[in-house]
Amino acid sequence: MTILDTARTKALERGEGLNEAEILDVLNVPDDQLTELLELAHQVRIKHCGVEVSLEGIISLKTGGCPEDCHFCSQSGLFESPVRAVTLDIDELVEAARQSAKMGASEFCIVAAVKGPTERLLDQVKDAIQAINAEVDISISASLGILTREQARRLREMGVSRYNHNFETARSFFPNVVTTHTWEERKNTLDFVRAEGMEVCCGGIIGLGETLEQRAEFAAQLAEVEPHEVPMNFLDPRPGTPFADRGLVPRGEALRAVAAFRLAMPTAQLRFAGGTELALGDDGTEQGLLGGANAIIGGNYLTTAGRPMEVDRELIDTLKAL
Repeated sequence: MTILDTARTKALERGEGLNEAEILDVLNVPDDQLTELLELAHQVRIKHCGVEVSLEGIISLKTGGCPEDCHFCSQSGLFESPVRAVTLDIDELVEAARQSAKMGASEFCIVAAVKGPTERLLDQVKDAIQAINAEVDISISASLGILTREQARRLREMGVSRYNHNFETARSFFPNVVTTHTWEERKNTLDFVRAEGMEVCCGGIIGLGETLEQRAEFAAQLAEVEPHEVPMNFLDPRPGTPFADRGLVPRGEALRAVAAFRLAMPTAQLRFAGGTELALGDDGTEQGLLGGANAIIGGNYLTTAGRPMEVDRELIDTLKAL
């Protein structure tokens, strides 16, 4: 059997994710089988997730000045990156949520560039959630770094339905990307999130310098935590960061990664995030949505431009008509 035969039997027919070795085979599928691979991944998505494509809005409550050294991130206060520290007020958050809902977004994520939330930040998030809920009908998620069990409980009580905390990359490659905290700390946070009844959102970035073997390891490790949502970012090299000179992920390689992640996690919400427009381009984004992905973060990606949410809305509506 070829890897496509195996994927058809396991992922499509039985709804089972591929194992690490099989994921690696998918990542190595030759060019002349890429179209068939993407079609298979799309079939898996339709069968096990449905036809809907989810749109999410995202905003940073606190931007810049982060004490961590994530080598890809321009929000780290340890690098000479042209990102200034900014904290938004409640009115700005409510308006951003309102505009997201207007564009048809079902979810709005509040993000902060921190290692973990302080008491002051948690109070700000609580006030923001109350203000948004009073005026906008939208599900609220959050991404505030590493949590204690008690902090996870409090966020759930505030009304956070889903919490994002990305692995970023494979466990074996993680020390090459971050040194100020560990992969295990991130995993612990996800365990607390699930234990307190929130949905788990966990993904990462393709193209940090990992090998294809490590990319397969990354997908398999994500599958083990059974995330509800998997953000797929592609490296957008940021000036002033240690990864500023890394190249972009080639389109074919990016599309193989999308298909591989879908076949590793047949039922997860696979969401395009930062760097998608660079790695895939506009037509490649459509290919990806017809090749396994079923969700988009619309508009800006915090510190990178992305595309106007209206463009993503138009693309989703076009695909609905196909």
